[in-house]
Amino acid sequence: MLTAMITPMLDNGEVDYDGVARLATYLVDEQRNDGLIVNGTTGESATTSDEEKERILRTVIDAVGDRATIVAGAGSNDTRHSIELARTAERAGADGLLLVTPYYNRPPQEGLLRHFTAIADATGLPIMLYDIPGRTGTPIDSETLVRLAEHPRIVANKDAKDDLGASSWVMSRTDLAYYSGSDMLNLPLLSIGAAGFVSVVGHVVGSELHDMIDAYRAGDVARALDIHRRLIPVYRGMFRTQGVITTKAVLAMFGLPAGVVRAPLLDASPELKELLREDLAMAGVKGPTGLASAHEDAASGREAERLTEGTA
Repeated sequence: MLTAMITPMLDNGEVDYDGVARLATYLVDEQRNDGLIVNGTTGESATTSDEEKERILRTVIDAVGDRATIVAGAGSNDTRHSIELARTAERAGADGLLLVTPYYNRPPQEGLLRHFTAIADATGLPIMLYDIPGRTGTPIDSETLVRLAEHPRIVANKDAKDDLGASSWVMSRTDLAYYSGSDMLNLPLLSIGAAGFVSVVGHVVGSELHDMIDAYRAGDVARALDIHRRLIPVYRGMFRTQGVITTKAVLAMFGLPAGVVRAPLLDASPELKELLREDLAMAGVKGPTGLASAHEDAASGREAERLTEGTA
């Protein structure tokens, strides 16, 4: 269970490094995350500088690196820049790297192969690929994934392709550890062999997602399905718009480090915040203490009122 961590910001848009440490601690100690993705898309990597990325990473490692696996985002659409980011992450003490498919320039599959291999050759860290064609414009084709899996340091794939057939096919032919990168498909991906999740909603229901993994691994599929179904309003709500926007809004409701988003993103509107409160109430989410009892009427108006108390 890993969460793709946001980067808390101050009101002036600067990184809140104290908030980074406090949020990382909360995610590991309270939400039971086995690891964190730092400087990924949800961490606003597109708008943080290389210097900020290094300090954010070192802050997280200092806070929780002794009890969680820390994976640093090092992907970009420039192979040389990605190698620099990867080497900096290795020097900072990261346990692994997350490499998103190069975006916008849409390289051919042979270009993807050479890009990822060059980065893998540049450090000694294990690598998780990140296949999200809806964002990058380019999928990592199944045959390319099979070839990449031959590299000794390319060991995992964060799968946000939303193609269970293709994922099944690659898993059957390689030893790549698959991680769900689409929260709505967490349980379906487990059912075809995924190792775990790289989640956004793990900021607020990480412990429940950990329970889902544990239940499924123990053969209690009915319990895993029950958790999945109870979390559907959370999945739906936190992806009503860009996930950084909604995650920061929800964390702020619960008094956790979040802050503003950097342009060109926009902070959540009052209308969106109200929808998020309703979504969370429907799932029984009560904030830092986790989920309410499944027997409670989480969708009631009274629950929504309790959720908003002290969070306006």
